[in-house]
Amino acid sequence: MKNIATILTLLVTLMACQNFNSQAQQTGGDAPTSVDAKAFAALIQTKTDGQLVDVRTPGEFQGGYIAGAMNLDFNGSDYGRQVASLDKNKPVLVYCLSGGRSASAAKGMCNAGFKEVIELQGGIMSWNKNGLPLAGANNAATPGMSKSDFDKILIDNPVVLVDFYAPWCAPCKKMKPTLDEIEKEYNGKVKVVRINVDENKALSQELKIEILPTLFIYKGGKHFFQHEGIIEKSELVKQF
Repeated sequence: MKNIATILTLLVTLMACQNFNSQAQQTGGDAPTSVDAKAFAALIQTKTDGQLVDVRTPGEFQGGYIAGAMNLDFNGSDYGRQVASLDKNKPVLVYCLSGGRSASAAKGMCNAGFKEVIELQGGIMSWNKNGLPLAGANNAATPGMSKSDFDKILIDNPVVLVDFYAPWCAPCKKMKPTLDEIEKEYNGKVKVVRINVDENKALSQELKIEILPTLFIYKGGKHFFQHEGIIEKSELVKQF
């Protein structure tokens, strides 16, 4: 009897695995492709029927975009309608500032039935880091904080906690209350500086900021600690 029960169990397991594999084959290709900046640039050239989509805000888009891109604000009220107007049978190449919104957008497009979706790893930050060109960029009009101004803050304060963020960045919003608490509790001991990457593009690029939020801690003007993404307050204050 034990042998029969064992055989039946194996048969049921085998059938379940076969069913799972069959479903996986039917839904294959539902994950977007993620490529680095240079590969993304090459694909823009080779996929002549591709639809290049910038999912940043209109304000970000006006500050510089990849030539040929259409702006579909991921957090905008018309985003769903705009995506529905794209051709699902043609490739979509999608990007944002650092990769967070484009990853969500790419996954959503795949779930909606788009056959080929390609996402830019690291977004415009990675694109800039690789020295690739932007259309419509006017960085001279809004230079933001200079590197010398940034260095002066580090020299004038014994311990500096720097938060590179963006107003639209959800993880950045989650970190803000923690940073506010630290600023209040360590008043006079730790200088908290929040730098909006949208308004300080040159500095962000020079310091190689690719993920938001990015937190730096400097002691005596020297780089001491770096963390990308959300971090617990207890872990952060250990570094002071």
